[in-house]
Amino acid sequence: MDALEILCEASRRIYENVRDLAGTELAAGDFGRGAGGDISRNIDIVAEKTVLDYLKETGFECTVLGEECGRVELSENPRGYVIMDAIDGSANAVRGVPFFCSSLAFAEGERLSSVTAGVITDLSGGQSYHAASGGGAFYEGKKISVHDKKPVYRIVGVNTSGAGMELVKRLQPILENNHARHFGANALEMAMFARGLVDVLVDIRGKIRIQDIAAGYLIAREAGGLLLDEHMNPLDADLSYETRISFVAAANRTVLDEVVSGII
Repeated sequence: MDALEILCEASRRIYENVRDLAGTELAAGDFGRGAGGDISRNIDIVAEKTVLDYLKETGFECTVLGEECGRVELSENPRGYVIMDAIDGSANAVRGVPFFCSSLAFAEGERLSSVTAGVITDLSGGQSYHAASGGGAFYEGKKISVHDKKPVYRIVGVNTSGAGMELVKRLQPILENNHARHFGANALEMAMFARGLVDVLVDIRGKIRIQDIAAGYLIAREAGGLLLDEHMNPLDADLSYETRISFVAAANRTVLDEVVSGII
């Protein structure tokens, strides 16, 4: 099995193991802060264990970079890194809000740009997005692309969670002039962008971690999206746990300029 096949099967197993857990008392609990810095919930632990157990079962030689578990060496000669946010949108999952996902990526090197496979599974319904480098992006087996035409409604995802007043003021033109959205699971929002449901994503809080973005980065790129950092350079970063990212994703340069001109 190649890396993409392994990630797809691991994602399917996560869905099977957590689909009846979300929104129940068993989903919560406080297991301390995970490697990514957030409080680990029971549903996070169950999902990560599912992936780790499967990777061990298959003998996939890799180093895991997990949101909760941290760095786990599964081989002395790893083929690369499995970058795992087994539950992205944990707050939604614990409360039963049907917008949370698993995000799994495989990188051959130590940079975001070295990601070669990515899978995002909507854990509220089991629908899956995937991509392999150079092979396009897919939703439920059908090829997808960003929305590259003038939209009827311009929908812009803007993550303002935890933002201070200064940043909110800076983002005010985007909020005023577009149909602004934030659903609470960054990876799934990137997948929706790749599918053409959202025109631009803006997250300039400097808080996004590699685990949040690795799979979505590849899927969005393979779907034809522009992925830029806060300086409008091609998005890239190292895979360190200390890394925090700001990014903008856009369907094309025209809509990018219309939305973020004068702000970034």
